[in-house]
Amino acid sequence: MAPSLEPLPEPIDFTAPLKQAPKLVAPEPEHCPGPESNLAGTADSCAGCPNQAICASAPKGPDPDIPLITARLANVKHKILVLSGKGGVGKSTFSTMLAHGFAGLDNLENPVGLMDTDICGPSIPKMMGVEDETIHVSATGWSPIWATESLAVMSVQFMLPNRDDAVIWRGPRKNGLIKTFLKDVEWGELDYLIVDTPPGTSDEHLSVNSYLKEAGVDGAVLVTTPQEVSLLDVRREVDFCRKAGIRIIGIVENMSGFVCPNKKCGYVSQIFRASTGGAKKLAEEEGIPYLGAVPLDPLIRLACDLGESFLDAYPDSPASKAIRKVVEEVVKTVGGS
Repeated sequence: MAPSLEPLPEPIDFTAPLKQAPKLVAPEPEHCPGPESNLAGTADSCAGCPNQAICASAPKGPDPDIPLITARLANVKHKILVLSGKGGVGKSTFSTMLAHGFAGLDNLENPVGLMDTDICGPSIPKMMGVEDETIHVSATGWSPIWATESLAVMSVQFMLPNRDDAVIWRGPRKNGLIKTFLKDVEWGELDYLIVDTPPGTSDEHLSVNSYLKEAGVDGAVLVTTPQEVSLLDVRREVDFCRKAGIRIIGIVENMSGFVCPNKKCGYVSQIFRASTGGAKKLAEEEGIPYLGAVPLDPLIRLACDLGESFLDAYPDSPASKAIRKVVEEVVKTVGGS
């Protein structure tokens, strides 16, 4: 018999500190030994850091929750991060289409999961058509929200009393929630877990990487737009991945052209011209795989607003074909299911 589900208690106190989140008050200095190190708060690089006293008094050693996370995700075959160096490149929209693309694979054996770690800007539930859902808990953990029979979603949006409530949290609280998503959510058996991250190279990225290190991360898909101002930040994302030991699966050039809204036309015009060669040239310079270019189709906006799968609703769009090509390339890289 399936365990009975109870609604998550409301209202949620968003001002209460998370018990296991380190209370850091400022970014760590360069060459920081890390709060888990035996040298935390006492190393030469700790001198003058506002966090020095906190780190010195905090418990040392590996995070005791990491083995729990590893055990919880033992049945998730592939874990893929979606990163971007800056906002406005359509990363979350791309993540939803990527998840739908994986969920539509012919050889899929188990469902696909999509985890929204953009705590302050949780847009995934709206684009997946499940923004009015709430999390339920059972004896085995938190249950993700099922957007389709083969696609499960988890986001802080499901925990907010009102859809328009702002999440005003410091880094430690965000990190604590990400840990909860990994440790307490009953993902079950998944072929792919797509982790949509916020822009940049901040706390959330470091947390996801550290929590998943033992469970294994297949790699990251980097998202950019063609113009140089976006590529500048993607170069920093490439550097972050290399320093953090995250494998780069490849880079995708999003909004690469504009699909004519006339269905009979299908012409793709360049609105963000690649003044310096775009993502393809960057991939060649950095020695990373180029996964392809995805044009901007006005119907993507419509599908996201309606919470529909763009790939299912408009399979013949050049953007849908490009997304499926990206999915094929990622599957080849990570080894499939």
